[in-house]
Amino acid sequence: MSLLVLGATGTLGRQIVRKALDEGFQVRCFVRNFRKAIFLKDWGAELVYGDLSVPETIPLALLGITAILDASASRSFDLSDATQIDLYSKYILVQASKKAGVKRYIFFSILNAREYPDIMLMKLKASVEDYLIKSGLSYTIFYISGFFQGLVPQYALPVLDNKTIWITDESALIAYIDTQDVAKFAIKSLSMIKTANKSLLMTGVRPWTSNQIIELCEKLSGKRSKVSKISVSFLQILSKLAYFFQWTWSISERLSFVSVLTNGTNLDSSMSEVYELLQEDSTKTETLEKYLQEYFEKIMKKIKEVNYKLLSEQKRLSDDYF
Repeated sequence: MSLLVLGATGTLGRQIVRKALDEGFQVRCFVRNFRKAIFLKDWGAELVYGDLSVPETIPLALLGITAILDASASRSFDLSDATQIDLYSKYILVQASKKAGVKRYIFFSILNAREYPDIMLMKLKASVEDYLIKSGLSYTIFYISGFFQGLVPQYALPVLDNKTIWITDESALIAYIDTQDVAKFAIKSLSMIKTANKSLLMTGVRPWTSNQIIELCEKLSGKRSKVSKISVSFLQILSKLAYFFQWTWSISERLSFVSVLTNGTNLDSSMSEVYELLQEDSTKTETLEKYLQEYFEKIMKKIKEVNYKLLSEQKRLSDDYF
């Protein structure tokens, strides 16, 4: 089976490529920048030039492809082109996939996207879902709430570096999940007939608030965090102001996600259906506690090694001097 992966250099996409190769699939990556994607070639994937903002590059990439795994998203600094990239070009991609005889199209969307039509990225994801469902192409849609990997720069690193973590008075619980688990489930779904034409949840073992994640980071690192809260109303005003200027649209979109965290809607639902369909053991899914524990252990070990080398070098210089 030959797979075409979109968004292959991203946080999720690279895990999909690695897992697919490990499982013996032929993998082709739809990439704009070959230099940035060279590590995928080193792993054994085929690179083909493609840019969703240039639809003419789509058809050739589909030759001989059995299934598509679409983990692509708009570039955060280029949201003015989001409609072109995430909507019209995706329509063309779906149409071309059907004509090319693609057997399955896997699309990664955002949990509860339909509840936020005022947020452009949410609206576009929902629109692509609708088009894909009506296309007649065999599909599987996975709804994701958030990744463990995104929590490292947001919480773990600031705790280690003694930098301020900015949070709002959010009330939402978010069930983050490891991208490796998402990749594992997505690749396995390709061989399961029961997952065809299904929209499935892909969430973590348990949901977390920002304060709970900060407390966990403090516990695992042995360090205290510096937390500052910012007014939600201020962020909402800032979001509206930013939208008046095209170059700040990406900022506006990011700030608009505050409404997701403050309206009481939790990004958390059971993925029991996925475990049942894929015949997977839920206890084998990575937990955030274990993920962050392994991260902090690696970092602390590295810090100790660096400090040891520095002390050894200082001692050597001191001995040489005297």
